[in-house]
Amino acid sequence: MMGPQPSMSASIELPARAVSGIILIAAAVLAVFAGGIVFGGLVIIGSVAGLREWHRLVNNGKLAPQMFITAISLIAAVALFLATNNYGFALAVIIAGALCTLVWSSLRDRSPVWHAFGAIYLGVPAIALVMLRGGAGGAHLLLGILLAVWSADTGALIGGRFIGGPKLIPKLSPNKTWAGFVCGTFAAGVVEALFITLLGGSAIAGFGFGVLIGLFGHAGDLFESWVKRRFQAKDSGGLIPGHGGVLDRIDSLLFVAPVCAFLVFFTGLNPFQGAPL
Repeated sequence: MMGPQPSMSASIELPARAVSGIILIAAAVLAVFAGGIVFGGLVIIGSVAGLREWHRLVNNGKLAPQMFITAISLIAAVALFLATNNYGFALAVIIAGALCTLVWSSLRDRSPVWHAFGAIYLGVPAIALVMLRGGAGGAHLLLGILLAVWSADTGALIGGRFIGGPKLIPKLSPNKTWAGFVCGTFAAGVVEALFITLLGGSAIAGFGFGVLIGLFGHAGDLFESWVKRRFQAKDSGGLIPGHGGVLDRIDSLLFVAPVCAFLVFFTGLNPFQGAPL
């Protein structure tokens, strides 16, 4: 009775992973091009789902009331940015939510720093994403970033499975390899270079931007893996069939989005390099 179960579960998991992956990608792309409230709404839904998983991780797998504080602050921050286009106000709301969570958790002695960090971990990337979409050429910029992130994840998975070899950082994530790291980073660079070239920009600049995205995407993935090990969890949740939790799918983007927003808006980086957008 027990023998066939692994193969059956694998045969079910692969199609489920493919179908749910296609649905998620299609929803993300449609929302990116729709922009405005539609995109902001998707960011809020994904971020709140991620907050739920974050607080459950910290709270030994149980629903944590701290989620309601951080979720309200995140929703208010994104809505405020969409209404005013003022990232300073939005960040202030996120910080206020983190401080309220810290105080509230401290009174109950429930991992206050970890719970409070959830507001920053999910809130800052949420603001960064709506900032990127609202900027010049925002739809194309954000689509390129998503393509690079997805390519890095796929390249890392393929490299790790078919090449294998030495582990990257076993203490943080026992399954990730150097081969996966290199393949994923290179894949992100190549895909971003092709995308920028199709838009009429510099392939070299696109490759460099893609490599940067790949590197920070790996950092985000490793961080979430470390957090799961810290709280002895295999997956952040089971909301997405074949993929685990929401955090397992967006962990790379949570590091990439703030970095890209900083480079684009505060250093003047133009990843399109001549593309007529």
